[in-house]
Amino acid sequence: MKILYISRKYDYGDPKRGFNFNHYNFYDSLVKINNREHQVIYFPFDEIMLEKDQEAMNKMLVERVAQEKPDLCFFCISGNEIKKETIKEISKKTVTFNWFWDDHWRFDNYSKYWASCFNWIATTDSLAINKYYKIGYKNVIKTQWACNHFLYKPLNLEKIYDLTFIGQPHGKRKKIIKKIKKAGLKINCWGKGWPRGRISQEEMIKIFSQSKINLNFSNSSIRPPLKAIGGIFLGRHWISNLRSFINRRRRKQIKGRNFEIPGCKGFLITDSADNLEDYYQDGKEIVIYKDVDDLIDKIKYYLTCPEERERIAEAGYQRTLKDHTYEKRFQKIFKTIGLYNSVNL
Repeated sequence: MKILYISRKYDYGDPKRGFNFNHYNFYDSLVKINNREHQVIYFPFDEIMLEKDQEAMNKMLVERVAQEKPDLCFFCISGNEIKKETIKEISKKTVTFNWFWDDHWRFDNYSKYWASCFNWIATTDSLAINKYYKIGYKNVIKTQWACNHFLYKPLNLEKIYDLTFIGQPHGKRKKIIKKIKKAGLKINCWGKGWPRGRISQEEMIKIFSQSKINLNFSNSSIRPPLKAIGGIFLGRHWISNLRSFINRRRRKQIKGRNFEIPGCKGFLITDSADNLEDYYQDGKEIVIYKDVDDLIDKIKYYLTCPEERERIAEAGYQRTLKDHTYEKRFQKIFKTIGLYNSVNL
């Protein structure tokens, strides 16, 4: 199978920030899955737009499709850089698919306006299927984040950290971290906005293996109130923007960390999100906390129980390899789309 992969390459389109999540997880997985059996062609539209304008980039994409004649155009877009007209034109020539993320809060002001451009789409939101059906779109696949097991792997390293968190300090995260420290627990934090700053992909994977406990938060980032209010009421879709903002504050999402940490055989404590317990067993493969007090109690408990901690981490690792790799996700997606016979996963 020949796949034309269309996505940003860099984090927020900035080469100085390094590769983005999609590159490390989607592209890298697609390339490494039986790479002798199929071909993946990269169309990094953000990199192209560093030299060409939007119109020229869209024209290049149409030309690339005509030239390569791919079996599948695998899109990962969440903006308007690639025009609807471009996608619709390509969808008449080959199978198009887009992975929609953040449907928990972006369905009303983005996804529902773009879904019809693609032959198939995927969503990670358990409630989004019915939303797509209500707008008359049926070719929707419920999937979830996963672990790129070609990249995220256990490392036989000494546990030098008691408790770690990698991510931005938005929402209530700073307050939670402050309460953890106040309880006498030492925690190391990395990411934009923390004193230690951002770290590389390689450093992150290393820390997963060096930590006795890896912490994850499932809340989405919230924009500053004044900016948010302005964004909500400007434009013709202000009602949809308001719904999206409310959902962003209310609903918690499963994150990539929920799979990446167990995929490195790291011990994970996380808050619950959407249908997380459909993927891992609480207390057996990962640990889920209810509130801050419960979180602190569980941190203290598991720091004193290394054997139980390692047993849960091992079970989470085995579950991840069995059910939650991007190889497994793509296998199901390609089968649903009707391209399963084209690739042997």
